[in-house]
Amino acid sequence: MLVAAAAGAALAACSGKKGAQAAQAPGQTATPVTVETAGIASPATDAGTGAPDGRQIYQRCATCHQPTGLGIPGAFPPLAGSEWASAADAGVPIRIVLHGLEGPITVKGQKFNSAMPAYGTNQPMNDAEVAAVLTYVRSSWGNKGGAVTAAAVHTVREATAARKTAWKAADLEPLLHAAH
Repeated sequence: MLVAAAAGAALAACSGKKGAQAAQAPGQTATPVTVETAGIASPATDAGTGAPDGRQIYQRCATCHQPTGLGIPGAFPPLAGSEWASAADAGVPIRIVLHGLEGPITVKGQKFNSAMPAYGTNQPMNDAEVAAVLTYVRSSWGNKGGAVTAAAVHTVREATAARKTAWKAADLEPLLHAAH
């Protein structure tokens, strides 16, 4: 009950909505989209260029995932050391940011069951902003994921444009495990 209340409060605070995304249609799975992940500089080197600052954008995420990326045990999963955040296929975390994630997920061997709002749609971010925040997450707290480009975000955004519901971990797992 506490986790559900925390999830609802976080969704309201983070997404500006009063509830979670509508449930996804059964049987709907992620379609692989090849994306390039190299090509944008580290957010720390973007000062003065006018490019989005991933560290600043991450402040939207820090309420649940914490400034340390360690999440909130039992409520919101960590991004630090997360196989989901650092997936070889950057399309996995791109999909999560664009459309949200709800329901059960296992991160670093720990089970969570909450919801993340769709920041790419509920709190619109352009492709460069999504790329910047994901590059920051994928290169922080010991994560070893590659940089994400605005072009990669654009490719996934177009491929998933018809999606109106949050992802379920089960729908993204084939992409997570298929990546090298």
